[in-house]
Amino acid sequence: MTVTTVAAATLLLMGCGSQGGGAGKGGTVSPTTTPSPTVTATAADCARHFQLTAADNGRTICMPKGGQVRLTLDGTEERPWKPVTVTGDSLKAANPGIVILPGDAVAAYDAVAPGTAKLSSSRPLCAASPSPGRVSCKGIEEWTVTVQVR
Repeated sequence: MTVTTVAAATLLLMGCGSQGGGAGKGGTVSPTTTPSPTVTATAADCARHFQLTAADNGRTICMPKGGQVRLTLDGTEERPWKPVTVTGDSLKAANPGIVILPGDAVAAYDAVAPGTAKLSSSRPLCAASPSPGRVSCKGIEEWTVTVQVR
């Protein structure tokens, strides 16, 4: 290796895994997320099928009338997802044909009319306290996806 290559590799390694933090403080690297773009597409520009998971929280999707969205939120018996609710008249529940495990929320919807609908669910942020006097939390994890039907 040349001196230049070694120097470049050293500088590259020194920058990895650090973010802010200041002198003498170890920083943590957080994943960067980009907000969902505003959807201004026509029906021809939208996808016909979507398979959503918990990772899609906060996303806005676009689909044409006749499209279908399916979702699976993997939960546990200790932290179960509530059944998915839908607001708006653009989506109609469909038969997903999927076996549901305890704590999971599974749903499928057909896009039946132009408009905007919101899918949502929630679950406890922490498992219930196993016995009285133990620490517990009352936090709720919420999940929502906005569906624009063109």
